[in-house]
Amino acid sequence: MAMGRPSHSHGSGEERLPLRGGLETERPPPAAHHGGEQLLKDARRGGRLWRASVRAGLVLCLLTVPAVLLLLRWQADSSPQWVFDFEAPEEDDDQDMQDDVSDDLSPAPHIEYDRLLGGLLIEGFDEKSCRSRYQFARYHNSPSTPSPYLIERLRKQEVLQKKCGPGTKAYKEASKQLRSGQSLNTTDCNYLLLTIHAGLGNRMLEITSAFLYSLLTNRILLVDRYKEIGDLFCEPFPGTSWLVPSDFPLNYGEFTHSSPESYGNMLQSKAAGGNTDRSLAGTTPRYVYLHLDGNYGFHDKLFYCEDDQQFLQGVPWLIMRTDMYFVPSLFLIPAFQDELGRLFPEKDTVFHHLGRYLFHPTNNIWYSVTKYYRSYLAKAEKRVGIQIRIYETKGILQRNGPFQHILNQILSCAQNKKLLPEIGMAAGATAETQNKGGAAETQNNRTVAVLTTSLSSWYSDQIQKMYDEHQTVDGTTVKMYQPSHEEYQRSKNKKHNMKALAEIYLLSMNDELITSGFSTFGYAAQGLAGLKPWIMFRSENHLVPDPPCGRAMSIEPCFHQAPYYDCKAKRDTDLGKVVPYVRHCEDVSWGLKIVNQTQL
Repeated sequence: MAMGRPSHSHGSGEERLPLRGGLETERPPPAAHHGGEQLLKDARRGGRLWRASVRAGLVLCLLTVPAVLLLLRWQADSSPQWVFDFEAPEEDDDQDMQDDVSDDLSPAPHIEYDRLLGGLLIEGFDEKSCRSRYQFARYHNSPSTPSPYLIERLRKQEVLQKKCGPGTKAYKEASKQLRSGQSLNTTDCNYLLLTIHAGLGNRMLEITSAFLYSLLTNRILLVDRYKEIGDLFCEPFPGTSWLVPSDFPLNYGEFTHSSPESYGNMLQSKAAGGNTDRSLAGTTPRYVYLHLDGNYGFHDKLFYCEDDQQFLQGVPWLIMRTDMYFVPSLFLIPAFQDELGRLFPEKDTVFHHLGRYLFHPTNNIWYSVTKYYRSYLAKAEKRVGIQIRIYETKGILQRNGPFQHILNQILSCAQNKKLLPEIGMAAGATAETQNKGGAAETQNNRTVAVLTTSLSSWYSDQIQKMYDEHQTVDGTTVKMYQPSHEEYQRSKNKKHNMKALAEIYLLSMNDELITSGFSTFGYAAQGLAGLKPWIMFRSENHLVPDPPCGRAMSIEPCFHQAPYYDCKAKRDTDLGKVVPYVRHCEDVSWGLKIVNQTQL
């Protein structure tokens, strides 16, 4: 509930004047000609008593207000809100099999888990204000350990963010010079401001890309405060904020592909000169807008060339707009390759490590994630996540079905890859009657919990109906769960995004993943989980692809709109064949992704 704005009214508006004692009261009347001196003494004595009572009241108020605030904070901490639309499930008296505590919101120091994620995180944050930061490890076993050098660089970045972040002297000075139009003095504080405009999956990928670029170029990362980032994620850096202040001097939301401040347009408009047409002439600009969105042009893409990076290194403020995971192209810039190799010896763990470092869902979201997990998923012997994204279109809205060929593709993938059990031919058949050899098969008590995320509930309902009506060949019980079905994407709706983030984290807590090709929602889940998913390929002409799905080469997301320009040779080339660890994506043939390979 939003708190009301405090009133600034001080009463009826009658003029009150301060006495020399410092507190205000009404002006005493002038002394009368009979007994005036005595009246004046009485007035002063009354004023002293009044002032004493005011002081006592102020002391009592000062003692009471902090207690009230602490009580309100305790009440807020103890009553997180459920983000899904159905009624929250009742608490289970049994303990959670995953973390062996009945109440995930209570401290559990006796539970052994890597709460600092191998050193990615540090101690010292307030746990109650952001419970997910140190609790995510309870529901997640990482297959990879961050390198000591990455941990070292993260600590240095935290120092830089705190030294130069919002509210600091360095930030105020840099902001002041940016506002005044003066040339900026050389400082240790250069900035990257990321504007946010895409859906939740894209947001997570673009923030991770921008943060890695900040690490490589020693910049302070600031993100757009107006896109509910603060409602979705806790602050990642200690002692400072990554949200750009509301009084930032540039109206960065109005920058577009055609803005003259964009780097591509600066190169095209003969603000470029010197020996090559890609080196800006004259003084270094105060800021440059980097348009790296899906509709960017050739000159915008020169951002990924080493010569252009050398120029941009000297620009104090970079304003970036992107909706993509451009990390693979950073691995192709020679000046960054050695540093990236030290940061990520396992090259395909960039999003896995940086995503877990940066993203910590706020308490309402985390409460919903853990409560849902404990209620429906925790006690299953196997957990399978199925992320369904439909790309059929009708008008301007994406249709979500029902499409029988999509259902057939999901089942074909899940059963062929042994993620879900096969069923008997006859409805209601038992495991014993299906044994053609005559010997009764042992009925097992194994349960597979399937978490489905989709804008439509039809697919989950149909799969559950099939398993309800047919016995599985091995007696396994299949239970389908789907937290929400929004029907269509509403990326500008805060509640929608909170549910979407909760579902991304729920997907990341599964043992196996099936994802839809081209979907950034699935990329984020697989990256947090550290799992290579089974990717369902896009169908054509309403036919199930053959094969219906394939194993991902790595846990990394795909860069959908990667450039194909060889900066050194100055010609187009196949950048998926330049180095062994950058390949074309399984689901987007023209895209690029990082793999952990050493040979072409």
